[in-house]
Amino acid sequence: MVKYTVKRCILMIPVILGVTALIFILLSFVPGDPAKLVLGNEATVEMVAAKREEMGLNDPYVIRLLRYIGDVFTKGDFGTSYYNSASIASEIMARLPRTMTIAFFGILLTMAIGIPLGVMAAVHQNGIADRVCMIFAMIGVALPEFCIAMILVTIFASKLHLLPSHGVSSWACYIMPIVAASLGSITGLARHCRNSTLEAIRSDYVTTARSKGVKEWKVIVHHVLPNSLIPVITSLGGSFAQMMGGAIVIENVFSIPGMGQYIVTAINSRDYNIIQGSVVVLAIIFSIIMLLVDLLYAAIDPRIKAQYMGTGRRKKTQ
Repeated sequence: MVKYTVKRCILMIPVILGVTALIFILLSFVPGDPAKLVLGNEATVEMVAAKREEMGLNDPYVIRLLRYIGDVFTKGDFGTSYYNSASIASEIMARLPRTMTIAFFGILLTMAIGIPLGVMAAVHQNGIADRVCMIFAMIGVALPEFCIAMILVTIFASKLHLLPSHGVSSWACYIMPIVAASLGSITGLARHCRNSTLEAIRSDYVTTARSKGVKEWKVIVHHVLPNSLIPVITSLGGSFAQMMGGAIVIENVFSIPGMGQYIVTAINSRDYNIIQGSVVVLAIIFSIIMLLVDLLYAAIDPRIKAQYMGTGRRKKTQ
């Protein structure tokens, strides 16, 4: 497993470099001169030319790309904002924990509600519990995140005055954003968990355990759940990425100064340096999440761990 982990970490490097190069290429072809964006529309041609030289925009494209990659991965320097000259790395470090807080606790809430709902629906297939869970799942899928967020703000902030509607002044400010970000993932996870649990329940080893007189709850906990969690983990990895992407909506609705709001502001002001740096950071986070998902596979299913170990042993014997 150690060799597999190291191998996956090494494979992450070209992926992250490729994403960095791709976003740099795309933004290089976006209309508009960064030097003119910094100086404003009233800048003269001479001023723009001098600013381009100062920013290194007259250098060959390959040189600029290599310089950017070198600054990012050796110095952690993503450059500065076009408009206020603030360090992008410092801004990301200040904003990223807020976005990660919403995503992390959103995943915990998704697991705490989605898995039990899915298992309960599968165990009581076609019963009242199954129908109620699936109706709840359909409602969650049908409602977009911004709609859920506005409903929560209207009820709990405007009407009942129980929770703050914006800002990050206290932990209470995160409650509604976490619920709004996770509701769609809860319903999706419940449906995935229901399907995988039904498939596991129909397996021969479950029938054998029941024929031996094993209690139903033990069959579910010890036989069904471990074998039905693999697709659930895949769904969780995608849900975490979805929450990070959905932060653009959630943070703007609740006025949370996180990565989502930072990216939206950069897009509206055409601050390409901020967009580049934010995408690179998010790509690194997504790559780490996918690595953790693969490692969780092996932790839950011994067959997958044996497959990883077996690959290494076969190479040694050859």
